[in-house]
Amino acid sequence: MNGMRVAVVGGGIVGLATAFRLQQRLPDARVIILEKERQIALHQSSHNSGVLHSGLYYKPGSRRARLAVRGIRQMVEFCQMHEIRHEVCGKVVVAASPDEVPRLHALFERGCQNGLTGLRLLNREELREIEPHAGGVQAIHVPEEGIADYPAVCETLAGLVRKQGGEIITSAQVTAIRRDAGGWRAIHTVGETPCDFLVTCAGLHSDRVAELAGQKRAVRIVPFRGEYYLIRPERQFLVRNLIYPVPDPRFPFLGVHYTRRILGGIEAGPNAVLAFAREGYTKRDVNIPDLADALAFPGLWRFLAKYGSTCWDEIRRSFSRELFGRSLQRLVPEIQPDDLIPGGSGVRAQAMSPEGSLVDDFHFVQDERALHVVNAPSPGATSSLAIGEEITAVVVDTMRK
Repeated sequence: MNGMRVAVVGGGIVGLATAFRLQQRLPDARVIILEKERQIALHQSSHNSGVLHSGLYYKPGSRRARLAVRGIRQMVEFCQMHEIRHEVCGKVVVAASPDEVPRLHALFERGCQNGLTGLRLLNREELREIEPHAGGVQAIHVPEEGIADYPAVCETLAGLVRKQGGEIITSAQVTAIRRDAGGWRAIHTVGETPCDFLVTCAGLHSDRVAELAGQKRAVRIVPFRGEYYLIRPERQFLVRNLIYPVPDPRFPFLGVHYTRRILGGIEAGPNAVLAFAREGYTKRDVNIPDLADALAFPGLWRFLAKYGSTCWDEIRRSFSRELFGRSLQRLVPEIQPDDLIPGGSGVRAQAMSPEGSLVDDFHFVQDERALHVVNAPSPGATSSLAIGEEITAVVVDTMRK
């Protein structure tokens, strides 16, 4: 495989980690990253909660569970090796009321099946020892979880890719992908890049980029904006580390929670509102082609028919600090709306099926000498090195045939 050329479309954390793993496994290969923005990691990679997720929530045996468990350990090791700010501070998942306790226990069993270590069921008194101001009747302590500086991880990965001879071409939006002499040719705004193997990790545009390579958009990226509040400095004592809810299977999203940031401060959120642009970080951001694409997708209408009341509640909460604060009180009863100040936001690149359900696993589509990462939602950042490892194994196996 000497001299093999691999093009990676997308310079977010998954694309960077994939390029890094490829160079580790194939040191003689030429790896080129094509990034449409002027710099790397401008979207999901730097617009997330900064949490190191351990794989507690995900279905046992799923790719998401497997790569989360392996990925968090690899990410912590990577941060340690390169002196990137991180902290394995642990998380509590709180049953706010007695009716949530059976789901909490099921979650505990799921975490054990997924291979998490050190999980503990906590009674109310034990919970208060870890999070003195948390409400709830029972909880799970997840000691492996933590927080990390993902933008610094991306910068470090980019530096390593370049140091190992890789190339990162920015302002290179891919506009066409064609088969070319047994491989592929990516046409972009800087020029053309031929390659022997193509990997696409295009995040918010993953379905569109895969379509450029001839893949049918069997699932569609529908953007949901997640908005955060910050806790006022004088009230940050209410949260020590990470406080999460028990997921409700009737709802498609996890719900608001509390996160301590690695650079300081406590974040509360996010909600989940339909964004009118794939990069729509504010309520004012509207991209007509993105909006038309979403509205023309039958899956979105089926999703809205199923979860219409939930979506309406999310919209109301988006415009009301009072409602947002009330939701947060289920986890920390002392929190007040006046404790909240507007924070940042992110947009989930969430794949949706034509039936209107959210794709619940990492979703890869393989083609001849190509692999497309169509869905890599949370814990995509945590799992990025493990995802890159898995993609690299596919590349090596394919090219050996």
